[in-house]
Amino acid sequence: MDDRDRECQLELQDGAIVATGPSDRVASEVGVRLSSALSVWVIARQSGWVFDASGGFILPNQDLCCPDGSCVAHQRLPRLIRDFAKVAPHWMVEIKSQSDRVAKLREKLTMHLNQGAEVALLVDPDRRAMAPNF
Repeated sequence: MDDRDRECQLELQDGAIVATGPSDRVASEVGVRLSSALSVWVIARQSGWVFDASGGFILPNQDLCCPDGSCVAHQRLPRLIRDFAKVAPHWMVEIKSQSDRVAKLREKLTMHLNQGAEVALLVDPDRRAMAPNF
């Protein structure tokens, strides 16, 4: 595949346009599973909205971001409209793809917390916690 044929996602960070490539297969699968589980939990409690990686948010600092997964409580976003949400998500996750750098993802998570996110998670599919053998 020619690099020019790849789709990218655009975000606005500190007034600069940042293009990110698509997720690799593992990161995409992790994102689907995580978003699905979160959707089941949120819908059962009728507590808010769950968004995938294409959901855009305009943060208080005017950055436009698209976390890999996110959730916003009804109190913060009472209804959905066909526009970017002008709010920081309550909960957001970034899932490390092969091309991502952990330091950059941590900076993004910190920025989200500084803008009002209550929970910001980094998932690295290449690092797995191992249960001890009993």
